Amino acid sequence: MPDPAVSIVAAAHNEQGNVSRLVREIAAVMDPAETSYELIVVDDGSTDRTLAVLTEEATRDRRLRVVRMRHTPAGRGGGQSAAFYAGIRAARGEIIVMLDADCQNDPTDIPPMIDRLRSGDADMIQGDRTGDRRDSFVRRQSSRAGRLGRRVLLGDTIRDTGCSLRVLTRAVAMALPLEFRGMHRFIPFTARQLGFTVVEMPVRHRPRTAGRTKYGIANRAWTGFVDCLAVRWMRKRRSPVACDEVTVDRGDAVGVAEATPEKIT
Repeated sequence: MPDPAVSIVAAAHNEQGNVSRLVREIAAVMDPAETSYELIVVDDGSTDRTLAVLTEEATRDRRLRVVRMRHTPAGRGGGQSAAFYAGIRAARGEIIVMLDADCQNDPTDIPPMIDRLRSGDADMIQGDRTGDRRDSFVRRQSSRAGRLGRRVLLGDTIRDTGCSLRVLTRAVAMALPLEFRGMHRFIPFTARQLGFTVVEMPVRHRPRTAGRTKYGIANRAWTGFVDCLAVRWMRKRRSPVACDEVTVDRGDAVGVAEATPEKIT
């Protein structure tokens, strides 16, 4: 099959009750958009029937590709950052869509976000759920506290950096250091630090109807604070790596010729 225009990457850990719905909903919104796409679902160490359900779905829809993480900790996944890292490197499209497989992100938001990216005014469109959060009061408050901490420590002005739904160019996706645990929470901030343009776009948020959330106060607060310090250190230590290849028009002569720079992306 020819390479698709869009690669949709979803991270799944113990989401057997959601992945079939995800595949159907993605098809329902992408087929009318008349954009070639592939859906890559990364099974991140699931201990339920997530992989079996995905394999069965893949026999019915050839656009679905299933990636299985290796070397995950026993009984749990390697984390959303690692899953996205693997999915991005399996992707073939020049536009990458990222989302969680828990079906709390609404796939109907994807086509407008792709259109916004294609308009050329940004390299990445970050979803913003702040106007439509369907989480518990405690979780909403913890998100606000985390946002304040990132603003103080990093100067991060992104309102909903925890929203998994985002659309970005392949160049941005490949530059993200997602091999480090927890980096998925800093994707828009890191993209800006790398010199890319990031804009936010309101998206819908839906309550979870199957499976269990993987994040709570206990495994977010302290870890999030430590991760902020790590990202702050990385920001100060990051060196610019943009460069130009010098191409030489030698013509028929032997010797020095005019050199012109060519950007390397």
